[in-house]
Amino acid sequence: MAFMLSNANATVTLCHSKTSNLEAEIRRADIIVGAVGKPNFIRGECVSAGAIVIDAGYHPGGIGDIHPDGLMGRCEAVTPVPGGVGPMTISTLIAQTVSAAERACAAI
Repeated sequence: MAFMLSNANATVTLCHSKTSNLEAEIRRADIIVGAVGKPNFIRGECVSAGAIVIDAGYHPGGIGDIHPDGLMGRCEAVTPVPGGVGPMTISTLIAQTVSAAERACAAI
């Protein structure tokens, strides 16, 4: 996703759980993709109003990597957990698998 956004002329900042001043980085972001692997790691109050929030995390109980409190109505868009990124990932993997199988059969 970082490369796709870069190719669309976006300025991309990659952070991780040990990034110093992570909250400040999150506050200045227009688009936040949370894929940390830690439930509720990114607090909702750190996200600026009008941001687009994509939560790619999933943990037992339907918990994502981004705490949802205060995001709805304040952010431009928020992916649901569950049911947001996961179905799109599965759909893309299936489509790519079918495409690869078709190419392999055509090569025979």
